[in-house]
Amino acid sequence: MAWTWRYHEADGAQMRVEELPAESFTSRGDAESWLGENWAELAEGGVGNVALLEEDREVYTMPLAAE
Repeated sequence: MAWTWRYHEADGAQMRVEELPAESFTSRGDAESWLGENWAELAEGGVGNVALLEEDREVYTMPLAAE
């Protein structure tokens, strides 16, 4: 199974993947670890929210705002 991230602007509009990393992971843990290491750079690039996908199924969404 492939785990990927889908990127959204703060207003919820989906962002074009060509402008962002299109990583694919073999496990949920690897995908979440990658996001933990890269979320600040994604947020600086305009990503407001991300959705974790298992194949085509959305598992969850979360904001990238720094607390």
